[in-house]
Amino acid sequence: MPHFIVECSEVLFEKQPPEKIMKTIYEAATASGLFQPEDIKVRIRPFTYSFGTFTPSEFIHVFGNIMEGRTAEQKNALSESIVAALNQIFPELTIISMNIRDFEKQGYFNKKMLG
Repeated sequence: MPHFIVECSEVLFEKQPPEKIMKTIYEAATASGLFQPEDIKVRIRPFTYSFGTFTPSEFIHVFGNIMEGRTAEQKNALSESIVAALNQIFPELTIISMNIRDFEKQGYFNKKMLG
């Protein structure tokens, strides 16, 4: 169930391939022990942007969408471990961040739940 959506500057792919970024997040999420490895999904949305003479910073932000039921401590530890893992592969990057959003069980449905 957990979905990790990565938004980042497209130029980061010149430093690390998208597969390595996704694997880094996947491995940190697996190591947390909060999820079944086969349930973890990671996707990347790269951004290209320019604003005249303004040069935007390189960044990476992870949105973690997980099923409700984890404690604040578990969510904070997960965020910290993913940011720390990304920092290992992007030590020069000044903007690495993450936040977690809970899915409510009520209202969630997927194809596997069809009768």
